[in-house]
Amino acid sequence: MLTITDLVKVYPTGQSALAGVSITVDKPQVVAIIGPSGAGKSTLIRCVNRLVEPTSGTIVLDGVEVTAMSRREVRKVRRRMGMIFQEYNLVERLTVMENVLSGCLGYVSFWRAYRRNYPAADVAAAFELLDRVGLTGYQDTRADALSGGQRQRVGIARALMQRPDLLLVDEPTASLDPKTARQIMRIIVELAHERGTPALVNLHDVHLAQSFADRIIGLREGKIVFDGSADGLNHQVLTDIYGEEDWSTTVVRPKGVAPGDRPKEDIEREAAAG
Repeated sequence: MLTITDLVKVYPTGQSALAGVSITVDKPQVVAIIGPSGAGKSTLIRCVNRLVEPTSGTIVLDGVEVTAMSRREVRKVRRRMGMIFQEYNLVERLTVMENVLSGCLGYVSFWRAYRRNYPAADVAAAFELLDRVGLTGYQDTRADALSGGQRQRVGIARALMQRPDLLLVDEPTASLDPKTARQIMRIIVELAHERGTPALVNLHDVHLAQSFADRIIGLREGKIVFDGSADGLNHQVLTDIYGEEDWSTTVVRPKGVAPGDRPKEDIEREAAAG
């Protein structure tokens, strides 16, 4: 479905954001991308739909090389990539329904969109999505009257209105409280699984990645240092991703290990250090 090969991004300042990243997503799954600030997480997501232009490397979506496309062709292929932004990216003065229906802009004529005369099937689909994300009855509410969690729900519904082949999600919970963050991640994962849509999700919160992702990729200094399941996030892996720290409350423990038990690798590391 998605193949990223040797992706490099060097900004004009000389800063290297990505240094040869290769990822293959060949089945519907939710892939969390974790790493410290400046690791290249957002750059990676934005290179996939070419909001950021890669310096080199290739990105192929369903057999089509995105990195070889002209700007005009890229605008068309973006219809197939739903983007959910950290800052919501809603039109504040428009209603919830108008923002959700803007996800159809790549498929309806200019005049239909200008007159806000969307096909009945699209309006019905928008109502269904609003119900799924917990915003039934909010269709006529202006976006600027919503809370942060509600705005993110609108962003999710708008992205899914595109009927995307791939979801790109950039720090969807960064400014949300813990409960709302979990609710937002649950919605994203449930809808992605229901629709068979692979998703790349940038996250700062390791616990959220462990709780919701099918697969976790760890980035550090623009390079992949981990690619596996949540069970693989042991002390050494988290140290490789983020640096030395006490990860005893973060490491996922195997079944049968009590929460108070110290991880085996912690004991072995301290014994080796004397």
